Amino acid sequence: MAPTPTELSAELFEYTLAHSGATDDVQQALIAETRALGGPAGLQISPDEGAFLTLLTKLLGVTRALEIGTFTGFSALCIARGLAAGGQLTCCDISEEWTSIARKHWANAGVSDQIELRIGPAIDTLRSLPAEPTYDLAFIDADKPTYPAYWEEVVPRVRPGGVILVDNVFYHGAVVDPSDDGEGVRAIREMNDRARTDDRVEATMLTISDGILLARKK
Repeated sequence: MAPTPTELSAELFEYTLAHSGATDDVQQALIAETRALGGPAGLQISPDEGAFLTLLTKLLGVTRALEIGTFTGFSALCIARGLAAGGQLTCCDISEEWTSIARKHWANAGVSDQIELRIGPAIDTLRSLPAEPTYDLAFIDADKPTYPAYWEEVVPRVRPGGVILVDNVFYHGAVVDPSDDGEGVRAIREMNDRARTDDRVEATMLTISDGILLARKK
């Protein structure tokens, strides 16, 4: 019988945060402003996931990154801070309102020059990008029903050896709940199954936050 993971209690989660990369004043201000939005604040990635994104970006020596779904900009800030010298991050989002918060905090962090924000439906933005594989890292964290379509647009644009990250692949546990057949969870299941059988990548799942699919382009 395979060992089961340790249950992440509130205390253990706080311990994890304390032993992950520390959030600085700019990140804390961004988290606080996002929290003040109320319900939508749940769209923001957790600080430990942000620390993971920064470290992974550094480890890969990323110079070109792509993000689908930016919200108030915390994940983009974390990726931008991990970029190699001269690196650039292209962000796709549909909301001028939420990304206006992002722009302010990016400026305060001194990373605005490293981030290009494209406003509009992300699927259209992706299809407008050059088709050749040029990105070192891509992070997908947007509307769940479109995940499979995002995947098909992103994979060809990531270079061999590059990495694709897909957020919320547990869908708050609903992926293993047979009684949940909503549009979002069905798309996540399709996304997960597609990645598992896609011979263009090798993939695994990480139990960080709400689940991250980590795929390496062959």
